[in-house]
Amino acid sequence: QTSSPLNYPPPTLLNKMFSSTMMRGATIVKPCMEVRQTAARQGPVRVQASGLEYAKTLPGISGPFGLFDPAGLLNDADESTVRRWREAELTHGRVTMLAALGFVVGEQLEDFPLFGGNISGPAINQFQQVGPGFWEPLVLFIGVCEAYRVAVGWANPVDNFNSLKSNYDLGNLGFDPLGLCPTDADELYELKTKELNNGRLAMISVAGFVAQEFVNNTEIFQHLFKTLEADVGL
Repeated sequence: QTSSPLNYPPPTLLNKMFSSTMMRGATIVKPCMEVRQTAARQGPVRVQASGLEYAKTLPGISGPFGLFDPAGLLNDADESTVRRWREAELTHGRVTMLAALGFVVGEQLEDFPLFGGNISGPAINQFQQVGPGFWEPLVLFIGVCEAYRVAVGWANPVDNFNSLKSNYDLGNLGFDPLGLCPTDADELYELKTKELNNGRLAMISVAGFVAQEFVNNTEIFQHLFKTLEADVGL
């Protein structure tokens, strides 16, 4: 009697074993491929710098103070927080520059026909003197501007709450109707620093305007001229 051949598993069993192995391999490979594809879509991972180190790269650092942070807020902040702070500083600086101009111009145009010549006195009291039909369009205009700013710079709150887009250039809303924005990197850096410094000065100035008019209920230039007359004898 001849020896029996080696006992190989039946073909059906081999097929099942092969199929099971392939399925386990596919289960492992597919998530890995999905991870690589997701990473490719999102681009390279960017490691965030500390708040202090990131702040040193931003415009707005100038003499005599340099990087002015007496309270040490940057020590415990991350890059995302510093970006949000800078965006807030830019926005408030721009608003207060307009406000400072509004204080000065509004108090000199008391007989302006747009309001029927009914606006007079310190600027802090002119708000109540404006009649209906002015604030409604103004509030709508401000809402449209803010909605546009949020759409340009802010991330989807569902995915990343209270954070700016990672590729957003701080303060750059694409608004340059006169084409004044320089293309040279050094000139742009200097221009951004000037804007920040003027905005900071405007925030302090408007706070001073409001406080001074609350104290003596006198227009800014009237107060200035009275002070010069008393101190200098003009």
